[in-house]
Amino acid sequence: MDIDFGKTAKDYGQYRAGFPEEFYARVSAFGVGLPGQRILDLGTGTGTLARGFALRGCDVTGLDRSPALIAEAERLDGHAGVSIRYVTATAEATGLPDRSFDVVTAGQCWHWFDRERAAREASRLLVPKGVLVIAHFDWIPLPGNVVEATEQLIEKHNPAWTFGGGYGLYPVWLRDVAMAGFRDLETFSFDTPVAYSHEAWRGRIRASAGVAASLSPDQVARFDAELRVLLRRRFAADPLEVPHRVFALIARAP
Repeated sequence: MDIDFGKTAKDYGQYRAGFPEEFYARVSAFGVGLPGQRILDLGTGTGTLARGFALRGCDVTGLDRSPALIAEAERLDGHAGVSIRYVTATAEATGLPDRSFDVVTAGQCWHWFDRERAAREASRLLVPKGVLVIAHFDWIPLPGNVVEATEQLIEKHNPAWTFGGGYGLYPVWLRDVAMAGFRDLETFSFDTPVAYSHEAWRGRIRASAGVAASLSPDQVARFDAELRVLLRRRFAADPLEVPHRVFALIARAP
């Protein structure tokens, strides 16, 4: 697929749920998210993770290749009352100085990178014993639930989309960071439901790689209309309770 999340920046900013508060509480146990800490958020998108750390008093830089997503991030920062520096670049070649960050984060994006190069770049950017956090916040398809039905609909409209059926755990990422010299690897995961109105779920799905980031506007409209009918007929509860899983890998630079 040819993926461009910039095409869905508005829905992305409005409907994609940020990491829950418990995520920030758990990473704080690893010394991440301390006031004044210099944090670089790779693949920041509309800045949900970056904003979460900025609200905790961190000195945050967000990096993304999409100017449209960065513009939406800056708009949302204004509403949140935080100031974040943004850089338009790739995770593999940031152009930022050596050893200039205490923490590097990557939220819901590591799979989009050239992972070997991104891990080396993160190591270069971190101070000695600095922390890399790779995190995900995934919906979980279960037999008969709204996620499974939605994924089947995406596959119907976009057969090139192959990300369905995930279970929200990423053991291969440990190899990525170990090969780049990171040490003291630890992971955690936990499940949490997220409430979505029918409208919000449709917006969230439009903002996914398999829909507005890769389909034409006409295709997106047809998909969205079919999803609206599916929700009304099979999942009448409003709001929906959608199961999600948080996964995080924490690793330290040499």
